[in-house]
Amino acid sequence: MKRVILFDLDGTVIDSTEAILDGFRVAFETFGGEIPSDEAIKNEVGHTLEDMFLTLGVARDRVDEHVHAYKMHYRVISCEKTVLLDGAREAIEEASTFATLGVVTTKTGEYSRILLEHLGLMHYFSVLIGGEDVQNHKPHKEPILKALAKLEHNKSKTWMIGDTCMDIESAKNAEINFVAVTSGYATLKMLQKCAPLITANVYEAVKHIKKSDEN
Repeated sequence: MKRVILFDLDGTVIDSTEAILDGFRVAFETFGGEIPSDEAIKNEVGHTLEDMFLTLGVARDRVDEHVHAYKMHYRVISCEKTVLLDGAREAIEEASTFATLGVVTTKTGEYSRILLEHLGLMHYFSVLIGGEDVQNHKPHKEPILKALAKLEHNKSKTWMIGDTCMDIESAKNAEINFVAVTSGYATLKMLQKCAPLITANVYEAVKHIKKSDEN
């Protein structure tokens, strides 16, 4: 049975920071709110949009309208303002030679598919689980288990690659293997609290998984 590798997107495979920041600026400007700092926004990447807006000070009864404004802008600019992280294309191409691949992200699945199609990578993935596909988001195990339910797999040969402790905790809760990468939104110090195995980027992570497959 082939290995399974599940990839987070933001900070692991893609850098959509510019698009995310732009979307939040537009949402806050639309409703006259004070725009948070870029660092404050980036610190929340990986959480749901709803939770991000709450943390950034939006009243609960106004979160939905902010999310809608964000999405309407993001869908227009996301392809233009999103790039692959270094080594990501090579990592996915390499991983596809020895594993079945999937995406598990809190980002909206529709936009994730559009981005991956735009980047010429969607055909490598057998499953994509987005934020709207689950009731419980990472670090809950549901997103990973939902992806695995669609794939032939052996948990001992299944891996999650992600850039935050939410990715890692989700993998732990789903009882699969995991690798953290420092290419995204969590610092090395933050990742050291949750992940014993940390690599510089997704390509290094894939190489580690391949090597473990050969041993």
